Amino acid sequence: MAGDQLASVKKVQSLKGDEIRAKFLDFFAQRGHKVLPSASLIPEDPTVLLTIAGMLPFKPVFLGHQKSPAARVTTSQKCIRTNDIENVGRTARHHTFFEMLGNFSFGDYFKEEAIQWAWELTTQVFGLAPKNLVVSVFREDNEAEKIWRELIGLNPKRIIKMDEADNFWSSGPTGPCGPCSELYYDFQPELGDENIDLEDDSRFIEFYNLVFMQFNRDAKGRLTSLDNFNIDTGMGLERMAQILQGVPNNYETDLIYPLIEKIASLAGVQYQRLHEQDKSSYKVIGDHTRALVHLISDGVTSSNLGRGYILRRLLRRVIRHGRLIGIDKPFLVEIGLLAIELMASYYPQLSERKTVVVKELQREEARFLETLERGEKLLSDLLASKPTQISGEQAFELYDTYGFPLELTEEIAQEQGLNVDIKGFENAMQRQRARAKAATSTIDLTIQDSIDTLTRTLPLTNFQGYESLEKMCNVQAIVVDGQSVTKAQKGDSLQVVLDVTPFYGEGGGQIGDNGVLFLDESKCLVDINDVTRVNNIFVHSGVVRQGILQINNVVTCKVNPVTRQRAKANHTATHLLQSALKKVVDGDISQAGSLVNFDRLRFDFHCPRALSQKELQEIEGLVNDWISKAVALEVREMRLDEAKSAGALAMFGEKYGDVVRVVDVPGVSIELCGGTHVSNTAEIGVFKIISESGIAAGIRRIEAVAGPSVFNYLNERDLIVKTLAERFKSQSNQIVERVVALQEEVKSLNKTLLNAEKEVALSKVSMLCNQSISIGSSQCVIARADGIKSDSLQSVAKALLSRLGDNSAVVLAGVPDLDKETKVIIIVALGSRLISLGLNAGKFIAQLAQICGGGGGGRPEFAQAGGNNPNALKDMMDFAKTELTSRLS
Repeated sequence: MAGDQLASVKKVQSLKGDEIRAKFLDFFAQRGHKVLPSASLIPEDPTVLLTIAGMLPFKPVFLGHQKSPAARVTTSQKCIRTNDIENVGRTARHHTFFEMLGNFSFGDYFKEEAIQWAWELTTQVFGLAPKNLVVSVFREDNEAEKIWRELIGLNPKRIIKMDEADNFWSSGPTGPCGPCSELYYDFQPELGDENIDLEDDSRFIEFYNLVFMQFNRDAKGRLTSLDNFNIDTGMGLERMAQILQGVPNNYETDLIYPLIEKIASLAGVQYQRLHEQDKSSYKVIGDHTRALVHLISDGVTSSNLGRGYILRRLLRRVIRHGRLIGIDKPFLVEIGLLAIELMASYYPQLSERKTVVVKELQREEARFLETLERGEKLLSDLLASKPTQISGEQAFELYDTYGFPLELTEEIAQEQGLNVDIKGFENAMQRQRARAKAATSTIDLTIQDSIDTLTRTLPLTNFQGYESLEKMCNVQAIVVDGQSVTKAQKGDSLQVVLDVTPFYGEGGGQIGDNGVLFLDESKCLVDINDVTRVNNIFVHSGVVRQGILQINNVVTCKVNPVTRQRAKANHTATHLLQSALKKVVDGDISQAGSLVNFDRLRFDFHCPRALSQKELQEIEGLVNDWISKAVALEVREMRLDEAKSAGALAMFGEKYGDVVRVVDVPGVSIELCGGTHVSNTAEIGVFKIISESGIAAGIRRIEAVAGPSVFNYLNERDLIVKTLAERFKSQSNQIVERVVALQEEVKSLNKTLLNAEKEVALSKVSMLCNQSISIGSSQCVIARADGIKSDSLQSVAKALLSRLGDNSAVVLAGVPDLDKETKVIIIVALGSRLISLGLNAGKFIAQLAQICGGGGGGRPEFAQAGGNNPNALKDMMDFAKTELTSRLS
C-alpha cells in the first residue's frame, strides 16, 4: 500500500483487535441481540470438515430444523479455510484462520435495519469517513439500493450494482438464498467516483457483507419468497483491524504482528528491514500458528484424513517455512504459547487446553523432523533411480507429504545433473487445490435426499424411550426408494418418521435401537433395524413384513428389550472406563470419540503413549469393582451452568443446550449424556478389555465387552486355547512355554542356515579373485553370482575388496532365488583410491540398476540395488566393464 493510502487510513481511530470485537458485539447487544460465544471449529454440519463461515453454526436455524436461540443474535466466530492456502502470506488479506463478526436476524428485522445499523456502526462507532466508503448491491435489488441512497444518503455513484456472481448469496443449486450488499473501504477517495472498479485490491477492501436471505430456490431454479426473511452478516475482524490500525496488510495488525516479531527474533532478523518477497514465510507462520492452537484446542489431532490432515498440513508448513528462514531448532511450542496468550482473553478455552495444545505441537514437530529425514532419503533414492528427471508427482509428494520446497528439490536435482518436471508438479498442485476447494469452500444449506427435505416441514420428534419401550405413535412421513410416499406395502424397505417414539436414535456414540412397529399384528408389521436422527427428527429404517403402512396410521412401537439392555450396559460401562482411565493413567485424559453398540463398546481417548498390560489390568479391575458394588445411577436434567458447577464432564467441542441431561454414578462418574443407561451398575454384570491400540498420533483406542458379550468372547478364547493345547500336545497353562521354545528353535535354525549360506558364499571368494581383471593399475571383479541372498552377497563383495586392496572395484550381480527368477541383486564396492579419483558406488549402481529395471543407491564406497529383469544381467555386466574401463584406463 502506498504512503498516501496509509495516511488516509490513519485519520480514523486506532483500535486494537480485542476492542474492535468488543465494540461490534456491544453495539448489537444494545440493539436486542443475544451475544453467543464462538462455536467450535468442528461443525455439526457433516457436509464440511471445519467451520468456514460465521453463519455455519446457524445452518439448522436457517433451514427451519432448529429453533433460533433468539430472534436476534451476534457472534464473533472463529473460522478456518484452506482452499486458498497458497495465497496465505502472498496477499494482504488471505488467511487460513480468521474471525468473522456477525449479526443475525431470524425472521425479525430485515434490510432497512441491517443497512442502517451497518452504516451507524461503521461511521459512528468505528469512525470511518463516508468519503472512504463504497457499497455494492445486487443489480436487481432496487430496495437495498433505495435504502442506501435515500435513507442513508450515500452518493449514488458510490453505490455499485453487481451481477449475481458477486452479490447474490446462495449455498448451492437449491435452498435459501438472497441478494447481498457489501461495504468497501476506499484507500484513495481522491481518485473520485467515476468508473469505480471494486476489483482493484490496491484501492478497495471489502470488510462487511450483508446477506438478505429472502428466497428459496427449488430444483428447477425457481425463486419463491421464504415465510420468514433472515439477515446474515459478516465483518472480517482482521480486515477491520487493518483499516483502523493503518497498516498495509492484515498481518501487521496487533492480531498477528506480535507472532511475526517473535518469529523474526528466532530467525535473528528485523522483519521491517526485509524485502516484501522475503516476508512471506513469516506471515505464513503467524497465520498458521493461530489456526493450529485453535484446531488442537477444539479437539482436532493430527492424522492423514479429514480435519487431522488439515492440522498436520498446516503444522508441517509452519516447520518448513521456519527452516526456510533459518530456524533450525524446534520452535512450535514457543510460538504456539504466544498465540494462546494473544487470544486467550476472548477464547479462555485456549488457556484451559494449553497442556493439550503444547503436547500435540511437541509430538507432531518431533514426528515431522523425523519425516523430513525420511524425505531426504526418499529424494536420495529418487535421484539414484531416475537419472534423467524427477517427475511432477514425485516432486509434489516430497512437497506435500515431506515438506520439501520445490526449489530445494530443484537445487539438489540440479547438483546431480537432473531436471524436475515443473509442469507436472503444478498439475499435481492444481489437483490438490481442487480437492481442498471441493471439500471446504462450499456451505451446502440443502440436503438432497427426501428424508432431509421432509424434515424441513415436520415437527421435532418427541423421544419418550427413557421411560418406556412401548408407545402409541402417529406416522408422520414414509419414504420408499428415496421417494416420499403415502403408503408402503409388504417387502418395501422404508424410512418412517413418527410424532413420538420410544426408539433411541443414533447419537452420542450409541447406535440406534431396533424392534417392531405394528398397526395390528394381523394387518401390518414393520421390522425396525436402525434409527437415526436428522436435525432432531428421528428416522426409523426397516422393512414391511406384512400388510400396508400408511400416513397418519396410529401404530404401536416396541423396542427390542434385549438389545436395548445391552446398549445400556455398554454405555454405562463406557462412562466407568473413562473414569478408570483418569484414575489409573492421567487425570487429563479426554474423550476423542466412542461407539456403543449391542455387542461391544469402543472408547477413543487422547494419550501420547500405549498403555501397559499392568495399567489395562488395573483399569479392568477398577471397572469391575464399581460394577460389583451395585451403585445406583442418578439421572436428572439441570441447567448447563449448574451441571458444570456440579463437576459434570462434557465432551470437549460438543454443543449443548441451556438444559442438559446429567448421568451420575455417585462417587465414580458424572457426565453430560443423552444416551440410555442401566439403573444400577450391577446390571452390567462384568467388563472385559479386548484390545488397546493407537489409531492416530496421540489417540489411543480401547475396545471392550460387557454383560452377556463377555461370555461369548470368553467362549471363543477358550476354544482357541483348547485347540492350541491339542495341537501342541500340552496343557493349556504350558502353551506359552511351548510357543517360546518353538520360536527359539526356529531362530536357531535360521541362524545356522544363514551361517551356512555365508560359508558357501565365501567359499567362492578365491574363485572370484582368480577372475579379476586388470584395468589400468586397478584390479576389478565383474561377475555373476546366482543363488546367493543379499546379506551373503554383501559379505562376498566386502571379502573380495579386502583381498584385492584399496585400488580395486567389485561388481557382483545375480538372481538370489533360482526357483523364482524374477529379481536381481546388484552390489558395487569400491576401494578408497578409486573413490579419491571421483568414482561413487551409489551413483554407479543407479546406472546399473536401471538396465535391469530397478533402482537403489548407497554410500560412495558401497552400494546395493535391485532389479526385476534377470535377462538384462549380461548387458548390465558389459556396461559395468565398459564404464570402469573408461574411468580407470
